[in-house]
Amino acid sequence: MYPVKQRKFEQMSTLIKFPLYTFAFILLGLIFGYLTFKILSFSRTVEVPSLYGKNLVESNELLTRNGLYLKIEGEDYDSTVLPGHILRQDIPAGNKVKEKRGIKVILSKGPRAQSIPMLVNETLLNAETILLQNGLKIAKIIRVHSDTVEKDKIVAQKPESAEKVSDFITVLVSLGPHQITYYCPDFKGMSIEKAKELIDKMNLKMETSGNGSNVRLQKPTPGTYVKTGDTIYLQLE
Repeated sequence: MYPVKQRKFEQMSTLIKFPLYTFAFILLGLIFGYLTFKILSFSRTVEVPSLYGKNLVESNELLTRNGLYLKIEGEDYDSTVLPGHILRQDIPAGNKVKEKRGIKVILSKGPRAQSIPMLVNETLLNAETILLQNGLKIAKIIRVHSDTVEKDKIVAQKPESAEKVSDFITVLVSLGPHQITYYCPDFKGMSIEKAKELIDKMNLKMETSGNGSNVRLQKPTPGTYVKTGDTIYLQLE
């Protein structure tokens, strides 16, 4: 009988101890959190210096002296601040902050270009890079056929080169020449000079083999469909 009572007593003791341990654990957590908060709240407060117009070395020295550090967030164009110098800071000068805080800054890239660069005959990719380097970008692309400018190169631009800078730059990009379909002529027996003249008029290309002044064979055969830019192969006799 006694062993049964003893087991019941031990079970009750275990049930009582578990909530006590849990309560003690929570209490310790609250005390630790409170102490951490108090320690952090006693961090030294410092004044943010003015970084406007200063270079990175000067700015870093000023911030380090006040227990702060520099964080570069990006760049922007400005006509008054030298390139590489501080243009803006996220926390205004004179404000109080906790030490060991990062001050975010924007660097100057210098003034924007004063005129539009020459883009004609540049590839679209090169043109976009040139404009980006000058703080500009293409606003509109119009694709047109051209018999003189290679495909994917700039045919014309607006505003034109050396004109005043505009935020709305339009470029015409070549699609290459119009593709016109023809029936392939019969070049057999024709002189090479006459064949070349006809091929040039049709905006076709020509390759020859053999020696002679007249055409003996051709490829493609007469009457076959050919289009602008295709190659006619001629064998001479």
